[in-house]
Order: sequence, then C-alpha cells, then structure tokens
Amino acid sequence: MSKVRVIEIKEDVFADQLKEADNVREMLKMSNTYMINVMSSPGSGKTTTLSALINLLKNEYRIGEMDVDIESSVDAQKVSDRTGVPSLQINNGGLCHIDADMTKRALLEYDPANFDLIFLENIGNLVCPAEFDTGSNLNMMILSVPEGDDKPLKYPLMFTISDIVIISKIDTMPIFSFDLEKAKERILKLNPNAIIIPVSAKTGENMDLLANCIREHIKKYRG
Repeated sequence: MSKVRVIEIKEDVFADQLKEADNVREMLKMSNTYMINVMSSPGSGKTTTLSALINLLKNEYRIGEMDVDIESSVDAQKVSDRTGVPSLQINNGGLCHIDADMTKRALLEYDPANFDLIFLENIGNLVCPAEFDTGSNLNMMILSVPEGDDKPLKYPLMFTISDIVIISKIDTMPIFSFDLEKAKERILKLNPNAIIIPVSAKTGENMDLLANCIREHIKKYRG
C-alpha cells in the first residue's frame, strides 16, 4: 500500500489577499477616502440605484465610481452620464470577481486623494465577490424584488458579509410574489447587524434613508 504524505498548512489560503485588503484600507485612510463595495446579481438595478444615490450625495462629497465588468464600459458610462461624476472602468479579464490587489492597482490609477467617497461597483455575481475582500470600508449589496425573497437561503455568504442590504425595485412588489418581512427575517438570521433598506430608484422611495445611512457611516469613519 502506497504511503500518502499529509501536510498541514494552518494558514488562510486568502492570507495574502487579506493583507493586501488591509493595505488598501490603509491607503484610503491616509487620503481620508471612504470606499463602498457594491455587489448584486445582474439585473438587480445596481447601476440605476447607485446613480440615484450618487446624485443625492454629490453636492456634499467629491465622488468617484469604479465599475467592474468582464468586458465593455457600458455601466461606467451610464453612471458618468447620469451623475456627472468621474467613472473608471475596470475590465477584469473574464474573472467572476475583483480582489484587493486589482482594487489597489485601480485606485493607484484613480488616486483616492481626489475623492471623499468612492463607489466600487462590483461584477454582477452573488457568489465570487462575497469571497474576496476588496479593501473597502463598507460592503453594500442589492437584492431586487424580482429575484425573490429566497436569495438569502441560496447565497448566505453574500448576505453574511454585507453591512447594508438594499432591497431594490420595491415599486414592483404588486407584480411579484415577494415577502418583504420574510426576506428581512432570513437576512437578519444570517447577519443580525445588517442594515436593511427597501428602496425604489424609479420612484425615489426611501432613497433619502439610504443616503442618510451613507452619511452616518462616513461621519463615523472620519471621527
């Protein structure tokens, strides 16, 4: 019987990335810049919601946006056209995520010192982005009503690591079978500290609550 050699490596496989994420946060701290990592599945209304949020905040903060996609610059252009803020497109070469090293390289191109607030619009995916710390100060994810209230059951990690969970497209609730209270219960079971904000970027409902939440986080960050 052949011998099998077993080697124990008691180190996180993402250890280097976690260190890089801390480096990104230190770089942001030095420039007093706050970065929010925005995650969701494709079609959740991420670009529309983010554009509406930026328009509520852009007169108070110097805002920049970085958009991650496999190809094209469609969403980055949309944000720039709708808000007038600078937008940087990051094409990640076919990967399903962006990690801290890629984020750092993009920030060095962008220069965080030029901004008070940066939104990182992550690639549309509920799995991979949740596994990689980008170095952001806040994780915010969007769950849209048409996706269904069962997504926390199917993609628990995403909801576990998100500081703010936006439930978008609430204006479509009369059309879709979506139980808001059940969705909240499932999210809070995974993440008792999650802030859940139902919004409609189309009608503007609760967008002011979301903007105020971001203001409070930035205020706390700045001390």
